[in-house]
Amino acid sequence: MITLGLDTSTRTASVAIVDDGRVLAETRGERAHELLVLIDSACTAANITAHDLQAVAVGAGPGSFTGLRIGMATAKGIAFAANCPLWTVSSLAALAFDELEPERVVVAVLDARKNELYAGAYRRDGDRTVLVGEERVFPPAALAAFVPPGARIVGDAVAELAGHSVTFPRTPSGAAVAKLALEGSRIDVLVSGAPSYIRPSEAEVKYPDGVPGALKRR
Repeated sequence: MITLGLDTSTRTASVAIVDDGRVLAETRGERAHELLVLIDSACTAANITAHDLQAVAVGAGPGSFTGLRIGMATAKGIAFAANCPLWTVSSLAALAFDELEPERVVVAVLDARKNELYAGAYRRDGDRTVLVGEERVFPPAALAAFVPPGARIVGDAVAELAGHSVTFPRTPSGAAVAKLALEGSRIDVLVSGAPSYIRPSEAEVKYPDGVPGALKRR
């Protein structure tokens, strides 16, 4: 199944074309605003057009609020144009995916800015990726208590922790997003799909009742 996988949760945007688990092409860029160029490059490298796509998978977050909105909007537009389903997966799960192995927990960690981290813990259960530690946002000092003994840590914002194997820096890949979606429930969220922010936006914190002068919430 030819699947476009993309992730824009961090400063590095990643795009891949995957066919039933086999990576046909993969590209990365520094910013989410390069996303369409990256997608075009990946399709060219895989020798396909958007109309050849049979599914689109996107990392829904958590991560950069603006980056996630760009990724979700782009993924929806392409899925709609290609008349194919849109699948979403956790960007943290995609980050952990390449490090997962039987009987070992992987903790994925991303920079949440504001001196905080996004983190989630995962393991393999047969041919599935399973969440074993709820995705959370917290200050770096709380990370050590979150990590299970013997777990591997991977991400773009981790420091050495005594007694743990640490792999960094790393950000979610489009290939992992596609592979994770292909092994999942494959629920089409073309209409309902939305980013997963975990924490409220700055606007929600400052203006819980809505921005002054804007239309009131019902």
